[in-house]
Amino acid sequence: MTLATMHPPSGWQAQPARPRPAALAAARRLAAAGPGRPAVGVVLGTGLGGLAERLVDRWSISAAATEWLANSTATGHAGRVVGGRMSVACGTTARVLVLQGRVHAYEGHAAEVLSRGVELLVAAGAATILLTNAAGGLRPDMRVGELVVFRDHLDLVRRPWTSAIDRNAAVTSPRPRARSGRDRYDHALVDRCLEAARRVGHPARAGVYALVSGPSYETRAEYRMLRKLGADVVGMSTVPEAEVACRLGVPVAAVSVVTNVARPDAPDRTDAEHVCQAAAAAAEGVWAMIGAVAAVGLARGSDA
Repeated sequence: MTLATMHPPSGWQAQPARPRPAALAAARRLAAAGPGRPAVGVVLGTGLGGLAERLVDRWSISAAATEWLANSTATGHAGRVVGGRMSVACGTTARVLVLQGRVHAYEGHAAEVLSRGVELLVAAGAATILLTNAAGGLRPDMRVGELVVFRDHLDLVRRPWTSAIDRNAAVTSPRPRARSGRDRYDHALVDRCLEAARRVGHPARAGVYALVSGPSYETRAEYRMLRKLGADVVGMSTVPEAEVACRLGVPVAAVSVVTNVARPDAPDRTDAEHVCQAAAAAAEGVWAMIGAVAAVGLARGSDA
């Protein structure tokens, strides 16, 4: 293989992919329940599903009723789509579309199923995407409840996350364009999220998320390895959704709630119930971030 065949020609660009026909059909089912283009599409991770109840003019349907989303078996993932409005400024509201939970690879799902939720949010017209999760903190100075906004990620699973939508995409070349990590998370949204958390007095920082397959929590040796690789938090989701949102051409931000802090030499017991409780305690900071990203989406032309 020559260098010419390893890299696309200078200036070559791929067209953004489009959601698959089944995702578009599911979006039409959502529109029947709650019409209007959302300013932000949100995936609520473990312990954060209660934030959907804060929306006004709220409506919801089950994941099964979309005929597109898989049902989650994980603790803290309700498996509903919820729409409504939230206040983003004095006298201004924005439409928000929320997934109460997600599915994970460890539940036995294929790669293309993991990001169907984000594909649906984009098909429904979301102008921006915010992904949330509960994660383990890897830095000794972290504390439970802190928020870590992704500036990059380490994909330690490396599956073809976008292959299903790539087959559905109209591109200018048969060879997909490789993207740098800078393309994944929108810099302006990262800054907005950090500012929003600080405005409500919630601790937050930017960092690197490591994706592992799960479902077991990490060993002490694995914690040490992840630190050396440059990760700040570790979890079992979100990266597939970020990759697909990026491929679909929608600005994306992602945030982890630190639900336990790894101390390899003095490990604590962690279970799903503890993770849910710890994540719920970060609700105010995450809600502020949803509002900040929704304000950006509103400025991009979503329905008021």
